[in-house]
Amino acid sequence: MLLVLFKKFLGKKQSQGQSEPHASSLEVTIHQIQAGDLRLRNQFISDYQPYVAKVTSRFCKRYIDPARDDEFSIALGAFNEAINQYSSVMGRSFLGFAETVMRRRLIDFLRKEQRFKGQIPYSSFDQEDDEDNLLNPIEIHQAIEAYEKQKGLEERRSEILDFSRCLRDFDIEFSELTEAAPKHDDSRQMLFGIGRTLAQDAELMRTLLTKRQLPIKELLEQVQVSRKTLERNRKYLIAIALIFNGPYPYLRDYLQIRE
Repeated sequence: MLLVLFKKFLGKKQSQGQSEPHASSLEVTIHQIQAGDLRLRNQFISDYQPYVAKVTSRFCKRYIDPARDDEFSIALGAFNEAINQYSSVMGRSFLGFAETVMRRRLIDFLRKEQRFKGQIPYSSFDQEDDEDNLLNPIEIHQAIEAYEKQKGLEERRSEILDFSRCLRDFDIEFSELTEAAPKHDDSRQMLFGIGRTLAQDAELMRTLLTKRQLPIKELLEQVQVSRKTLERNRKYLIAIALIFNGPYPYLRDYLQIRE
């Protein structure tokens, strides 16, 4: 499976002796369309509708009626997407690239359609690559999803470790934040807002990062809370400001979801 993913990543090689008809002409056309020729785009898509229908029918293993079947619309949209994304530096033919994009969008569409669950066996999606290896695009798609999920978990762990090291510069342990967090939701929302205000003010953040202390006096000029509130929630506010100001997209997303 790793080999299959690697090949998918690099793109399938064209077999010797096989080439896309009028490849250079197609590349010129694609380049003109990408430059903004809307008339040419419409004509090009119209001319290749039979090709889109053929790819869709082959993928679904049944005749696809362009006038009635949603799958055709999905594939046609993917064909237009491929026009926008294609580059000759990919080392692949446009039609080969377009077919890959169409298959991916059709897989996503069929997986989301409840009416297909339990009705179409995974084996019906089997296809062969250029070396006659049997591939199943759904299994490949799921493997990529699993990889991305694991990658996300590792990146989250890395963020937390880096954030923990940053907190120690302020004599704060990551584990302390649980105790430092306000118990009431409205209080947390208020502190989120103050932390964001702090993070968005370059001068306040410069003071925080250089002096390693919360600029309470300056912050009081911008927020409607008491000094006692800021002092009592010092650790929590510093943590929030560091998250909004630092390279912590996962932690930042989490805060924004909570907000």
